Amino acid sequence: MTPTDETELAAAIAQADGPLSITSGGTRGIATAGTGLSTRAMTGVTLYEPGALTMVARSGTPLDEVQSQLVKEGQQLAFEPADYRGLLGTNGAPTLGGAFASNSSGPRRVQAGAARDFLLGVRFVDGRGTVLKNGGRVMKNVTGYDLVKLMAGAHGTLGVMSEVSFKVLPKPECTGTLVWEGLAPAQSLQVFTAAMRSPFDVTGAARVPSQGDAPSQTMIRLEGFESSVQYRMQQLQKKLQGIAQPQSLLDADALWRMVRDVEPFHGQVGAVWRSSIKPSDMPAFIDRIPGDHLVDWAGGLVWSLVDPSLDLRGLRGGIGGHSTLVRSANGVQPFARFEPQPSPLETLAQGLRTEFDPRGILNPGLMG
Repeated sequence: MTPTDETELAAAIAQADGPLSITSGGTRGIATAGTGLSTRAMTGVTLYEPGALTMVARSGTPLDEVQSQLVKEGQQLAFEPADYRGLLGTNGAPTLGGAFASNSSGPRRVQAGAARDFLLGVRFVDGRGTVLKNGGRVMKNVTGYDLVKLMAGAHGTLGVMSEVSFKVLPKPECTGTLVWEGLAPAQSLQVFTAAMRSPFDVTGAARVPSQGDAPSQTMIRLEGFESSVQYRMQQLQKKLQGIAQPQSLLDADALWRMVRDVEPFHGQVGAVWRSSIKPSDMPAFIDRIPGDHLVDWAGGLVWSLVDPSLDLRGLRGGIGGHSTLVRSANGVQPFARFEPQPSPLETLAQGLRTEFDPRGILNPGLMG
């Protein structure tokens, strides 16, 4: 089913007599058993106010369409939603609804926040087929229960979004990146810790594994006016002069897209896991888990390419956090996609699912 507007979406859900597999652009590799229901035909930007830094659009609107409008006004989606088609081997076009439903957030999260922090209002259809709305179209808006934040990251299990309103930010004039090659994980941790404790407003900290003959890269990103970026890059190098001299690059956006989209693992054989851990545990985690690791350190994320039979959660041991199986091998899913939640949280989550989807038809079993 591919409804073209909110009325058709509500009717499709109300009339459903079994489970529904909710998708949008179909690029994020998340599918459940049941009749397919896609919002990809519900497209279009319905309101854009550059002066107010706000936009309203239907959930199936392709991210490329949104970003093309923002670029014309010198603005951006500062939470950097990822494009996982290369990682997952999927087709289609990443959509706005998919980005918010999965809370897709890139390396700038440490400074700007996650996707859910930009979501101002939402219209959605619950499991009964009822149209609900929450939030508004301005940044200062208090309207009772904050369902907006619940919808972000719920993967369609609480309701299917039809329209979202969100804030945008100006695109920085200049981006500067410091790159150290061949540092060990413990040395990368030194760089990250010193940079994040500095007053230089870091907007990205990442470590990319070695690829073929190319050594690993440890990267720090600074953004703003060009003169400010140049000054902060120089000062940060002085602060870290005890470590090997880095390369200084301007406007190296391709490096950060590589981190955002997990490009080193595109086309590589193996399972891919995404772990959220305490940033200081990164060296111990890499030492404990055999495989290749891409670190979005400022976001507390480690992407791991490992043997498909490896239970990464079991090997994590005393390292806290949680791990998600993003890509299995050969269509076989030997482990649950999402890590089981502690009992109190699962009880709360199940209560929310029962309230919003009493028939249990929206992506059933996806979140536990």
